Amino acid sequence: MTHETATIESERHVFQADVARLLHLMVHSIYSERDIFLRELISNAADACEKLRYEANSDPSLLGEGDSFAIRVILDKDARTLSVEDNGVGMSRDDLTDALGTIANSGTRLFLEKVAASEKGAAELIGQFGIGFYSAFMVADRVVVETRRAGEGAAWRWSSDGKGEFEIAPLDPQSAPAHGSRVILHMNDDSSAYLEPTKIETIIAEHSNAVATPIDLLETPASEPKRVSEGAALWAKPKSEITEEQYKDFYQELAGQFDSPALTVHWRAEGRAEYSVLAFVPGSRPFDLFDPARKGRVKLYSRRVLISRDSDLLPGYLRFVRAVVDSPDLPLNVSREMVQESALFAAIKKGVTNRLLQEIGKLAESDVEKFLAIWKNFGPVLKEGLYEDPERRDVLLKMARFATTAEPEGTRSLADYLTAMRPNQAAIYYLVGEGAERIAASPQLEGFRARGIEVLLLSDPVDAFWVQTAVGYEGKPFKSATQGASDIKAIDLLDETKKPESSDGGLPDFIARAKEILASVIEDVRISDRLSESAACLVAPEFGPDLRLQQILAAHGQSSTEMKPILEVNPAHPLLVTLEKLSKGGAPELFDDAVWLIFDEALLLDGHLPKDAPAFAARLTRVLGKALGA
Repeated sequence: MTHETATIESERHVFQADVARLLHLMVHSIYSERDIFLRELISNAADACEKLRYEANSDPSLLGEGDSFAIRVILDKDARTLSVEDNGVGMSRDDLTDALGTIANSGTRLFLEKVAASEKGAAELIGQFGIGFYSAFMVADRVVVETRRAGEGAAWRWSSDGKGEFEIAPLDPQSAPAHGSRVILHMNDDSSAYLEPTKIETIIAEHSNAVATPIDLLETPASEPKRVSEGAALWAKPKSEITEEQYKDFYQELAGQFDSPALTVHWRAEGRAEYSVLAFVPGSRPFDLFDPARKGRVKLYSRRVLISRDSDLLPGYLRFVRAVVDSPDLPLNVSREMVQESALFAAIKKGVTNRLLQEIGKLAESDVEKFLAIWKNFGPVLKEGLYEDPERRDVLLKMARFATTAEPEGTRSLADYLTAMRPNQAAIYYLVGEGAERIAASPQLEGFRARGIEVLLLSDPVDAFWVQTAVGYEGKPFKSATQGASDIKAIDLLDETKKPESSDGGLPDFIARAKEILASVIEDVRISDRLSESAACLVAPEFGPDLRLQQILAAHGQSSTEMKPILEVNPAHPLLVTLEKLSKGGAPELFDDAVWLIFDEALLLDGHLPKDAPAFAARLTRVLGKALGA
């Protein structure tokens, strides 16, 4: 042994509580899905090889005199062991503790929560959370890891029976890998099938054929290795040589998901920037889609050397895309940060983003059903680009699909909306709120519905922001149905017999007194063109944020001053007609209570609570008492 390892004794550690729970789950809850353990160990080995290939670019001595990168799966029926070896970067003592014991960043707790809440099998989730190593305990009574970090002399041995503790001890360098790791599984009694070469070869072909590192199978420790996977870079091959199944296998390996990709895009760009791209739109939402960090999931290579596992090559609103980008022109001997600040990186980013949006847009025309499935999963994320990316806003608006009063299913395009516009309609109307069904019931839409004017029902949080900055579409401006003066009066009612006798000039005394009573909470009281059934509604002033945006800003502490809304009233509503008469004299307390209750009712219909709950209850009690003669 080296001096370093000779002076360090073995240490026993207790797994974190979450890891202990995870191990219990692995052993007891997903027993029927055990094949995936090999996929996870091979994936970890391939990652280790990629990492060393990258580190060796700046320090070639790390590679030593070893062979080219490869993964070996070794079976030993006599010893009842299955080993997965790699000649990758390996692990130091601290690496072993951090990676296989405490799992500070592995997402263990998030995985456990997801399993509890998900209808998917756990095997479909394991690869997404970086905790796949523990799947080894589904088939093994004991797991041993023998490893040496590239460039270091000391070697280490990690071992555990998966029952709460693990041990780390020095390993004789003579029996350790030159660099890399050897994971030895002591198979349990129910896992004898995994010691059969045909079984292992089948699993590798099914789950790991797309790994970019060659895989060899040894039927016994003394037998000659058999190459069972070539480890070729799929993205470097011509499309004509790749089958649909190979694309699917690669996607599942890249994305850590077991669904099929909704869209596969593979191309090679030449010119000022030369690069190859293999990109996938997932068939289902990745678990981290709405993670606040909004990290990209693009692997960036230069000549098949991994530069970045999660490159910011795509804008945040395309973070659901899983992709590999390989450019021979990207420098390897500079930091990742410098690469991402280079002009070449910017050119590649622009080209890849434009092409992906183009392909998704094409799908909207060539395969509507497939496109709508993508939009259902990722539409709320793509719409972030309407706010963040003015340069591509028109492209995104063209592909965007909306729920509307005419088509609440959420499949309406703006092109379809424009085709259905009413005579004299000058704008694209929208209403922002929570949930399309709830928005559709808003009283502010009554006048639009009576005139057959279609309104976009915008229920995603980002909607309140992009509509403030988007100028319009095809020359038609976007206009809120709940902001400023309504301009729909010039559009004919669908049924002229339902036109009120007087649509303006009514209720002068009610309006004058209501303005005085509500002066502390409203900016104005006025006659409404929006209402045809309800007594009143609230709208935002012409200038400033929409009502929904005010709510969002206030919830995040970003609204410095609350803008008073405008109370619009329906002059044809029987309640308002009666109050107009009452306003001319008599029962002032009843009139005041009624005005406040109309305002509070408008608040409730807009999704707000009354400003003063006790006062609201007292007024309601008084009015009910008066009505019932109490």
